[in-house]
Amino acid sequence: MRNPLSDKVIDIKPSGIRKFFDLVVEMNDPNVISLGVGEPDFDTPWHIREEGIYSLEKGRTFYTSNAGLKELKEEISAYLERKCHVEYDPVNEIMVTVGGSEAIDIAMRAMLNPGEEVIIPQPSYVSYQPCVVLADGVPVIINLQEKNEFKLTAAELEAAITPKTKILVLPFPNNPTGSIMTEEDLKPIAELCVKHDIFVISDEIYSELTYEYPHTSIASLPGMKERTVLINGFSKAYAMTGWRLGYACAPDVILHQMLKIHQFAIMCAPTTSQYAAVEALRNGDDDVAMMRESYNQRRRFLVHTFREMGLDCFEPFGAFYIFPSIKSLGMTSDEFAEELLKKEKVAVVPGTAFGDSGEGFLRISYAYSLEELKEATDRMARFVSWVRKEKNL
Repeated sequence: MRNPLSDKVIDIKPSGIRKFFDLVVEMNDPNVISLGVGEPDFDTPWHIREEGIYSLEKGRTFYTSNAGLKELKEEISAYLERKCHVEYDPVNEIMVTVGGSEAIDIAMRAMLNPGEEVIIPQPSYVSYQPCVVLADGVPVIINLQEKNEFKLTAAELEAAITPKTKILVLPFPNNPTGSIMTEEDLKPIAELCVKHDIFVISDEIYSELTYEYPHTSIASLPGMKERTVLINGFSKAYAMTGWRLGYACAPDVILHQMLKIHQFAIMCAPTTSQYAAVEALRNGDDDVAMMRESYNQRRRFLVHTFREMGLDCFEPFGAFYIFPSIKSLGMTSDEFAEELLKKEKVAVVPGTAFGDSGEGFLRISYAYSLEELKEATDRMARFVSWVRKEKNL
């Protein structure tokens, strides 16, 4: 029989995050504490759920336009002007997608010709590189440095640019490191993009979850709106992961082609979710502020706790992840994660799930209660002490 599969798809490695989720499921042990899930531990705020329920009760169960509800796109436009100081035409420059992940995928497919290069700073979200490959592009990896707080520097970017470079992925606030890029950090990056005529896919799904510093979108900087696809959504800020709703904002020339792919592959994002999202944008600021403050409390607790363990840990200022180093323990990230799960029943994600530069680090989500985090870190501290004793460190 002829091979029914695409070589391109076969060569893509499965997500490294799923490996540890599967191990936890196989253990089937209620005493396991998993710090690996990248979703809020809060329920979707009631008034947002209620709006979704009301839309069902009113029989609003039909397709919306391919690009999304008019009122939702108008609310997205108003939100971005208010929060990011960038203006998008809701008719021609905004589309609603099935999560931010779909937006990443169709942006790559709409923009790339075979052989064109996409610069991806790592560690970063697991889908960027496969999406480039599936779009017949060439991923070019920049290994970000802990000494730079895992920020992308202009020197690193310029060294990676070639005549084939077309897109820079800008994944900040960052999953898995929690790193952010301030306005001052972004300015030299923007200047290079203009100089070398590079487009940007800016994944800002964690834009509402920043601590100490305000979020800046690169699209708001001079010369950048016309070369940026801004991607965001409702999963992280409004605790709406299961609603599967995101959006993309881009110049009409790009968005029109993205919409074409969306039209044939998806039709439209879930109608119920779109009505709920209108309510989230109109009346959800207080909910976001409450969740952000809770995350911030947990963030400060974990930074202090890991440093007390004697593990190097830079302070993350965004998202809900912390990225401690375990290099001093003489173990790989995978070895540490597997042994920790076996001995102390705590599941974390090895940094290598997010790129080779994640070796020697762990991604730990703090989308869990303080009580769970305290119990989990007590177990981790016991494990770290055991490792040091075993290795005479």
